Amino acid sequence: MAPKKRARGSTRTVKSGINDHAVKDDSEGVSPAEVAAPTVRGKRKASASDRTGKKETTKDEESPSRPQYCHWLMKSEPESRFEKGIDVKFGIEELKALPNQTGCWDGVRNYQARNFMKDMKEGQLAFFYHSNCKEPGIAGIMTIVKEAYVDHTQFDKKDVHFDASSKPDNPKWSMVDVQYQRMMKRFLPLAELKKYHLQHRAKGGPLKDMALFTRARLSVQPLTSEEFDFVSSLENRDPL
Repeated sequence: MAPKKRARGSTRTVKSGINDHAVKDDSEGVSPAEVAAPTVRGKRKASASDRTGKKETTKDEESPSRPQYCHWLMKSEPESRFEKGIDVKFGIEELKALPNQTGCWDGVRNYQARNFMKDMKEGQLAFFYHSNCKEPGIAGIMTIVKEAYVDHTQFDKKDVHFDASSKPDNPKWSMVDVQYQRMMKRFLPLAELKKYHLQHRAKGGPLKDMALFTRARLSVQPLTSEEFDFVSSLENRDPL
């Protein structure tokens, strides 16, 4: 029997939710192989590393010295991959196709990635990053339109991101809602971003400490304003 493909973009009212995609760790980057209710649910982006639930950060409390970010990079898989009989594919075209071009970013199962989502504020911008695919890289830009709330998929036994250890009275995982803004003028491949990162690490520059390379396994990553602006500027340049 063929694997059952989950419909993405079914409209449902959600009062809780966080779901982190299964996205392979492709952040090493050297190889191309490598809104209000009702909320529109999109099968999110969970990095394979995120889905381990490894407790890189278990505290919800913020450290007084913890940096505050207002730009983000969020990974999702644009190519079909079946997990427990469900296709976890969700690329930027799937987000564009949802009602109001808006969906929840569910399935995050890594504490640090979850905490970054809890830091997100309505109106902030994020790059939509295609991961675990033939050519990973930045495909477009989306806006955070609903701040962190409970990820309902952690309680759904039929969902690939079900977490038996999470309880409704003490949920572990959260999600945000995002809305498609636009495609990049040109796709920014990971291999090109890697070249800039190496240049900037050697000679100085905004991408020298970019989380895509220093915290490679996270599917939700913070960006400084300088990093976001520099990466955005690349769409107007010829490929490196």
